[in-house]
Amino acid sequence: MGWVNTVIAAAQRQGVEPDALLTAAGIPARALAWERWPIDYITRLWRASERCTGDPGFGLKVGAGVSPAGISGVGFALQSAATLREAIGMVQKFQRLISDGGRFQMLAGQTATWLVYHPQQGQLAFSPYQIEAVLAAVVRLAGWVTGSVLQPLRVQFSQARLGPLHNYSDVFGCPVEFEQAFSGLLVDNALLDQPLPQADPQLAQVHEHYTAARLAALGIDSISVPDVRQWLAVHMGTQVPRRAQAAQALGVSGRTLARRLGEQGQTFEKLLDDVRRELALQAVADPERTLADIAQSLGFAEASTFYRAFNRWTGMPPARWRRQQTV
Repeated sequence: MGWVNTVIAAAQRQGVEPDALLTAAGIPARALAWERWPIDYITRLWRASERCTGDPGFGLKVGAGVSPAGISGVGFALQSAATLREAIGMVQKFQRLISDGGRFQMLAGQTATWLVYHPQQGQLAFSPYQIEAVLAAVVRLAGWVTGSVLQPLRVQFSQARLGPLHNYSDVFGCPVEFEQAFSGLLVDNALLDQPLPQADPQLAQVHEHYTAARLAALGIDSISVPDVRQWLAVHMGTQVPRRAQAAQALGVSGRTLARRLGEQGQTFEKLLDDVRRELALQAVADPERTLADIAQSLGFAEASTFYRAFNRWTGMPPARWRRQQTV
């Protein structure tokens, strides 16, 4: 409910009292005492906030004003993370404790990483103000975790611009584009991987266990296929990620991880192969990278093994596939 209370407080600062806002949203006052809201209730709250405040910058203001408490306590767990990338990974893992409204995905490149937000709406269409608030909140919380202002390299939205361009410049401090393929922020890898001064592995473990227990108490399954895919994408390297490592990172046993994936029609091995394929296609499309380097970066002991896998994925060798992309 921390995110809900953040929206309500932002509207109140603009003169819209909570009772009036809930009435406009068609939400009973008793809902404020609930542990969680259905996603469509949250969307109705945002829609009502748009109408009642009449402020095209409302979403950006909500995100820029968020506090750690505004993301249901998960924010406090972030401060003990070793790096900003690790902190974002914790948000991915415990996103459902914050809200059921979306998921984050990290797409790592050689020098920078896209942090992509995928809204997961209910029956009602998402408010574009929600998307703006989420990305602004990322910048705000990242600054709180690192102790300095986070300035992305680029920000983009899948929706049209809602207000004056200077509103976005004030929040993000970088070029912002609209009506793009996805909504997300491009962040320098050096910032994501820089050690954080307040990192505390023991405290991070305590926070992680506590947050996992909260998920369990709410009856929220803390393991999903997107969770595992994201973990694999982040940890893919010269050493192939193992199921036991993923299970430990996600706070479950290897047997539990296999069972949860099986319930969703997947296996760890299948997801590993899928992620390797996606990363391979991205890498081979880059003409500056050698095939041998790509093979090594994806954990293939020999280039020939990579070539066989690529041929299985695409029906052709990587060199021919690369030539076809440049035609």
